[in-house]
Amino acid sequence: MPPDDLIAAFGLAVRRARTELGLSQEGFASLAELDRTYVSSLERGKRNPTLATQHRLAKALGYRLSALIQEAEEV
Repeated sequence: MPPDDLIAAFGLAVRRARTELGLSQEGFASLAELDRTYVSSLERGKRNPTLATQHRLAKALGYRLSALIQEAEEV
């Protein structure tokens, strides 16, 4: 999978998990200690989060990072 596709797929996986939990972008961003605009950009595939940020996102969703990455690979 090309890098840009993986970045977009990761953002989509985050969005799906967030909406399944009924979290707004603002509420989720607060849980992950990130800015809402960053979460928005990430979900649209415009940001390439660091490994540390990926871990924060997964933790805020109640996921293991490996499970979140696996979801992105399956998109």
